[in-house]
Amino acid sequence: MKVYGEINDEIAAWIAKQHVFFVATAPLSAQGRVNVSPRGLDSLRVIDPNRVAILDLTGSGNESAAHMAENGRLTVMFCAFEGDPRILRLYGEGEVVQPGNGDWDELRALFADDIPGVRQIFHLMVTRVQTSCGYGVPLMDFVADRERLTQWAAEKGPEGIAQYQREKNARSIDGLPAPGFGSDD
Repeated sequence: MKVYGEINDEIAAWIAKQHVFFVATAPLSAQGRVNVSPRGLDSLRVIDPNRVAILDLTGSGNESAAHMAENGRLTVMFCAFEGDPRILRLYGEGEVVQPGNGDWDELRALFADDIPGVRQIFHLMVTRVQTSCGYGVPLMDFVADRERLTQWAAEKGPEGIAQYQREKNARSIDGLPAPGFGSDD
């Protein structure tokens, strides 16, 4: 295991090549559920050695945002599924940036502007970068990104997405409010 205080150039280049990563959050309550969510679709940007932006698309739940709104904690994990083995974790504290708020325009400009169903952006201040061996992670070939999520969002359209978010994304499964969707913003 190696620990770094920031994302160096080699690590940033490696992150840019990864097709999938996972975000992990947890509420403060010991009875709350830990959430681990797979991500892809070119939705992460290293902004600088201590900042990362994650474009969050509308999904069936909004656990990560609810947990981050409560306590700010976020861990991002990558696994090398091709090439040399490696697991990389980015630990830090972040904020949920909603459309029209704070650094939205600056962060949103980091990603393609034609992605339907964008919900929010997670802005992570990285406090620890840790690598480990990854020897137990299988080798797998990347075939393609799945298109179903963006197709679903495009089919719903902006009004349909907004309604879905109000109905399905306002609270975590443990009842924590998620900012921006009609909960206790």
